[in-house]
Amino acid sequence: MPKLLFFSGSTRQDSLNQKLLNLAVTIAQDLGAEVTPINLKDFSMPIFNGDDEVAYGLPENAKKLKVIFAKHDGLFIASPEHNRSIPALLKNTLDWISRTEAKDEKPLAAFKDKVVALGSVSPGMLGGLHGLIQLRMMLTYIGVNVIPAQTTIISGLQAFDSNGMLKNARQLETLKRTVTDLVITTSKLAC
Repeated sequence: MPKLLFFSGSTRQDSLNQKLLNLAVTIAQDLGAEVTPINLKDFSMPIFNGDDEVAYGLPENAKKLKVIFAKHDGLFIASPEHNRSIPALLKNTLDWISRTEAKDEKPLAAFKDKVVALGSVSPGMLGGLHGLIQLRMMLTYIGVNVIPAQTTIISGLQAFDSNGMLKNARQLETLKRTVTDLVITTSKLAC
């Protein structure tokens, strides 16, 4: 079974996307995947600046995340949409991880051969779709295999019950299909 890394592009307490992530973790574990959930607030980094990179190198948390990414076959990213785009926290994290440290390190080594599934929850009626479109474009550009299936949850403020379960059966089935596709695709490509 594949090793999968799960994280959210939001560190807000009671984040809707963290709720989606928690549910996706449970689904993946039920499918037999080895899952590592992380929270990006545990990996705080400065805003990417090329001058700082030259002067000081990669932040320690970027180095730690690169090692974590390298140990996993696939990723599930639950990303909020900020102003119809990728949230700054997620973009900054991916930018730092994409940088090389050593002269013999291949570019984008942390992303090589990774399979990614995407999900988003939004209070609005598009479920964070615009942000996922841009995230998908960025990830594809850096060589990640983004699976076609994705989960967008509309009316997010009413989407979850008190136990963190999606109330709408169709939304839950979409999430299950997305996570299942991630597990199956990653398993096939990891062989």
